[in-house]
Amino acid sequence: MYWQELITTLRYGQEDWHRPHPDVRNEFQRDFDRLIFSAPFRRLQNKTQVFPLPGSVFVHNRLTHSLEVSCVGRSLGNNVARELKKKYAANEELNQMFDSMGEIVSAACLAHDMGNPPFGHSGERAIQTYFSEGKGLEYKDCLTEHEWADCIKFEGNANAFRILTHKFNGRREGGFVLTYPTIASVVKYPYSAINSPKKKFGYFTDDASAWERISSRLGVPQQTRFPLVYLVEAADDICYEIMDIEDAHKLKILTTDETKSLLLSFFDEQHQAHKLETMQRVDDTNEQIAYLRSSVIGELVDACAETFVRNEEAILNGTLTGSLIGTMSNNRLKDAYKHCTEISVKKIYSSSEVLDVELAGYKIIYMLMEELMQAVFTPEKEYSKRLLQRIPQQYDVYAKTEYGKILAVLDYISGMTDVYALDLYQKITGMALPKV
Repeated sequence: MYWQELITTLRYGQEDWHRPHPDVRNEFQRDFDRLIFSAPFRRLQNKTQVFPLPGSVFVHNRLTHSLEVSCVGRSLGNNVARELKKKYAANEELNQMFDSMGEIVSAACLAHDMGNPPFGHSGERAIQTYFSEGKGLEYKDCLTEHEWADCIKFEGNANAFRILTHKFNGRREGGFVLTYPTIASVVKYPYSAINSPKKKFGYFTDDASAWERISSRLGVPQQTRFPLVYLVEAADDICYEIMDIEDAHKLKILTTDETKSLLLSFFDEQHQAHKLETMQRVDDTNEQIAYLRSSVIGELVDACAETFVRNEEAILNGTLTGSLIGTMSNNRLKDAYKHCTEISVKKIYSSSEVLDVELAGYKIIYMLMEELMQAVFTPEKEYSKRLLQRIPQQYDVYAKTEYGKILAVLDYISGMTDVYALDLYQKITGMALPKV
């Protein structure tokens, strides 16, 4: 892969369009703004990140998480660009391209979670098991092997790519019509469900041609990551792990001493002493934790940027395996991050607060799948007619193929917020009536 091909202002769905008037924003800033003002991005404010949507204590939702990932992604992109400009100092064309790296990564970070269904990973699992264990098994014989794999492995990452590129009813060609680099930077798993070496995958069968079109134009070999994906992934890895620790402290799942110990472990003894001295300037415990959290993020940003530059050749050759976090040369940072992950699995993700929302979310999404699938496959029934009227026209519930009907249901459900899904669930089950 070559930077000259990878960083382009070409827009998906408007490849031959040229701006008639100059814009003070460059094309990647326009991507960022387009995402910020979009309805799917706005809906992230009512989607669970890890903990239940806030009550008296405000913790992260998908929106605040995505905004923070975008900030970290911008720093990573700018840091990498600064070092690559030194490396390619004699190439003025490349240096101008590198100036946009932080903006591309920042925009892609905004979009990285847009495909996640309500209730986080429990929503994904509810959809998957509806097909693999529930009533959805009856549709297996009417789908191809590739289409069935999309259903039983339903994946928020693949759904994000679909939202960005698919032409929904009444919408324009090219979906969000973003630049090729911004879209490609979202595809963490550049393979279909059936060909994926992992549990996760990057695009549905219905959207495979879109990825082939984008990757071939950028010169990205099939099943190879676009280089800036590594920076988007690193920004996400940094934010969700460190911010989950801070949220857990606010919810008293982790004690103050535990939290401080976890965050201080990212530093050597000399820097730990400096951090402890600085912390004494304020008495507020949350402010002390916030200071340590910001310091850890800074350390990880520098380390991941260094790792990217050091592995630039392998990244461009498509031979780098693993993430930037996992490839860091600083063993202290790597061990501290690994320990945080272990604590998160043991104490945070298995806490009653997290498990309760997962159990409720699973039940809600599973039931909605049953009701909506029955409606799209038996549209002649009276109840189905009423329920289908509830679905926005942008979703093709009257598609000619079974796979198309299933995708329409998945598009609708995955676009719901937690609150909307709960409201629809209560109304369908008769647990609640519309307020007059």
